[in-house]
Amino acid sequence: QVQVLESGGGLVQAGGSLGLSCAASGRTVSRYALGWFRQAPGKEREFVAAIIWTESTTYYADSVKGRFTISRDNNRNTVYLQMNSLKPEDTAVYFCAAGAYGRGYSLLSKAAYDYWGQGTQVTVSS
Repeated sequence: QVQVLESGGGLVQAGGSLGLSCAASGRTVSRYALGWFRQAPGKEREFVAAIIWTESTTYYADSVKGRFTISRDNNRNTVYLQMNSLKPEDTAVYFCAAGAYGRGYSLLSKAAYDYWGQGTQVTVSS
């Protein structure tokens, strides 16, 4: 079992920045990938970014490339999502998720993740 807990989020004006954190705990966290997804009202949950815990490889949705940065702190078992140049269309509930990688699923897919946080609201005003 792996538990993930998001923190951060809030209200920010367009063009501003916000940071999210995801604290992971449980056994064998090092064999997992951590991902961020988001879900806006009335829309499907969509991939935002992902990182493999033991590597420096990162993945981003096209819509956030160049604006969002995913990173990790191994000592704290925490993954961060730094969001810059925020747009109103970034408004959504952001979810952190963990999944054992190497099973053949694309890390851009929800199917790759078994454990999900409760989500944290990000609202970008225009």
